[in-house]
Amino acid sequence: MPTYQYECENCGHAMEQWQSMTDKKLRKCPSCGKLKLQRLIGTGGGIIFKGTGFYETDFKTKSAPSQSAEAPAKASDTSAVNPSKSDSSSKDAKAAKSDA
Repeated sequence: MPTYQYECENCGHAMEQWQSMTDKKLRKCPSCGKLKLQRLIGTGGGIIFKGTGFYETDFKTKSAPSQSAEAPAKASDTSAVNPSKSDSSSKDAKAAKSDA
């Protein structure tokens, strides 16, 4: 049901009322009791899809996978590889010195 906004021309009382679209406009102000209540023209509300039958992927935009999650994994992989390379290169250097 839509929510309609009303304002009294006599006392300035403003209110919102849930009404069916087929209901008649309210005319009597609940504050002063005069028949000066006017329905205001509003912007309306947005549509919210809830419940079964709507998929969350229907209205999502596809985004690229974040590289921030991949960057630490690559950094940790290279740090694990670098010490073994430095160990093997130092072993190669020691072997070359002993051969000479």
